[in-house]
Amino acid sequence: MISPALRPSLSVKLCRLSILYCNRFHSHGGVVKEKRAVVKKELSSNNKALVVLSRERKGLSLTIMESKGVTSSVLLTSGASGRVNALFSLRVLKGLLMVVNAFVLLLVAPFKGRRRGALVTVSSLDKSKDDRKVVGPVVRVPGGLVSRRNGAEDVATRRTISVSRVLMDEDVNSVRDVFMFVTSRGDTLFTQSWTPASIKVKGLVLVMHGLNEHSGRYTDFAKKLNATGLKVYGMDWIGHGGSDGLHAYVHSLDAAVSDMKAFLEKVLVENPGLPCFCFGHSTGAAIVLKAIMDPKIENLINGIVLTSPAVRVQPSHPIVALLAPIFSILLPRYQFNNANKKGPPVSRDPEALIAKYSDPLVYTGSIRVRTGYEILRITAYLLQNLRKLKVPFLVLHGTADTVTDPEGTQKLYEVASSTDKSIKLYDGYLHDLLYEPEKEAITEDIIEWFESRTSN
Repeated sequence: MISPALRPSLSVKLCRLSILYCNRFHSHGGVVKEKRAVVKKELSSNNKALVVLSRERKGLSLTIMESKGVTSSVLLTSGASGRVNALFSLRVLKGLLMVVNAFVLLLVAPFKGRRRGALVTVSSLDKSKDDRKVVGPVVRVPGGLVSRRNGAEDVATRRTISVSRVLMDEDVNSVRDVFMFVTSRGDTLFTQSWTPASIKVKGLVLVMHGLNEHSGRYTDFAKKLNATGLKVYGMDWIGHGGSDGLHAYVHSLDAAVSDMKAFLEKVLVENPGLPCFCFGHSTGAAIVLKAIMDPKIENLINGIVLTSPAVRVQPSHPIVALLAPIFSILLPRYQFNNANKKGPPVSRDPEALIAKYSDPLVYTGSIRVRTGYEILRITAYLLQNLRKLKVPFLVLHGTADTVTDPEGTQKLYEVASSTDKSIKLYDGYLHDLLYEPEKEAITEDIIEWFESRTSN
């Protein structure tokens, strides 16, 4: 364990090391709602070291001010990282249609009409009374096309918050560490671990979080597993938490599946001889399921636990399923403006809802076309391949869940080829089972399942 006296200086060193190591950003850019004040609040809660995130000419800078007045700065990104892709909204789509319409009119109109519509630039140096200003068509650029925030700055902000939360965790019963994992595509993913401080490790659990959240939300759950001798790893998949990518944009869930496989293999190499399990929630559970259906990964795992798995997800309208493949290619980052504005509740605990949606690492914006299509695609695959699931599993679902379909969980239990399988359906419970008022009892159900497979 790290003594309180050494923690501030060590935190600074670890923060420098983490930021220098993860000084690679492959983000598409994006809009996030949290302001820099939120970051300062997150990072300045430790009285011994103040960490300030600021924008400089050369890029994004992290300034660390220690208690003795010593300051140091780390450049997080280069100035070239300001090239970001535009975001789409309904207004943007209308603007694009206006541009397409204007282009078509120029093609079919007479040549004279085209000349009349041409834009003429008049130099301010050659202005005279005889100059004629030719007024061309006015194209209004929707606000959604204007980048409001540097994409790499967004990633650096999220990553800095993620790292700081790990460094400032002073729980004496669990040792929390942070690692940066580079994928085969060159993306940097934020990963962390929770290790029992005084209990011998008897097993491993890899946690895959759900859509729009991050691995840090499972800290309390991980520490409860630590108390039973299980070491826990968490990975923020692409576009989530402290990992690279436009916030909550998933271009390919197959890439997330591949990342999980690679990270799992790394975890097993570092912890030889220990039984290993996977835990997945919602879309994270879908990622776990598809990964486990690979015979190579299946042989590495002793079992899986799934909460509210995204096995069956119903689109808001049948036409969405028909148009999603097309629009996911044409407008992958297009956002449904009406989505998530009044989404279904995920917990019956008001405090849990406030904590979730006030967390700057939790995405609360509208879902993008490509992300939605990827969810529909992976659930369709799972429904056709449930028989491939052969490992022991425990699946849990609330019957009142309106985010993912409990009937899909029932079908998973009935169709899977596993001979060791269990299902628990909680009457009236919602989507985020580990954040329901009865979370302690649910956690005990999960721990009991793990202990029955790790006890000697």
